[in-house]
Amino acid sequence: MQRNKFLIGGLLILAAVVYLIFSSTQASAEYFKTVDELKAEGTSAVNKSVRLSGAVLGDTIQYDASTLTLTFEVAHVPGDNAEIEAQGGLAIVLFEAVNDPSRERIKVQYEGVMPDLLRNEAQAIMTGKLGEDGVFYAEELLLKCPTEYEEAVPEQAATN
Repeated sequence: MQRNKFLIGGLLILAAVVYLIFSSTQASAEYFKTVDELKAEGTSAVNKSVRLSGAVLGDTIQYDASTLTLTFEVAHVPGDNAEIEAQGGLAIVLFEAVNDPSRERIKVQYEGVMPDLLRNEAQAIMTGKLGEDGVFYAEELLLKCPTEYEEAVPEQAATN
């Protein structure tokens, strides 16, 4: 009888731990929408908090230092890592996205200091909301510049 109580208690604790691990993994998963997915949602996406990814179009970057208002456009890039690798890697996918005028694009507005990594062909991962005007209002802006790191790898490998 006593042994059964410990066994049941242990199973309940184990189940709770498994549940906590699973739920925290789901919550911290870095899933984001692509430009195509956000545009496909249409007006149902307006004012909903979302994480969006796209390739920065360098010639659209505008920054007003007096108001700390940054605007730029991003072009659609695939959200699936396997698809990105199949197309030759992130640097190639970003290059093609920026240079393909038929890709879906969305205007982004961000209030804050202009990040150093904001440049043509950078991958922007933003958290924010789509406005009724079709502009994505980013509250958080993260940038990846794969070309910078790819060029550094052979140099580092040669010195080691």
